[in-house]
Amino acid sequence: MIGYVTVGTNDLARAATFYDPIAKELGGGRAMEMDKFIAWSGAGGPMIGAIMPFNGETATAGNGAMVAFAATDRAQVDRLHALALSLGGKDEGAPGLRGETFYAAYFRDLDGNKLAAFVSG
Repeated sequence: MIGYVTVGTNDLARAATFYDPIAKELGGGRAMEMDKFIAWSGAGGPMIGAIMPFNGETATAGNGAMVAFAATDRAQVDRLHALALSLGGKDEGAPGLRGETFYAAYFRDLDGNKLAAFVSG
């Protein structure tokens, strides 16, 4: 149902240094690229894009907004969390169970956008 989501950035090149390795870990890569926008996707799935706001205003992280990456297993959740932190992301919740079967980790990108990696079941 979801085709793509975007997160704001004030430095597209810097955002790319964060999202390129994340996309690679998820089996994807760059799907689209323009002057103020890069989108990543894997195997025909939804895309995530980092975008410099078209209105020219400063990009800010949305309060209550979050993008979650579907991982293949708990080990990949752990790897994505560690990778994000190694790329300069900020921890927002270590990998672990939330409920009986929902395993997730939370982190922020270099612009403060909240992200998650999860697997359920």
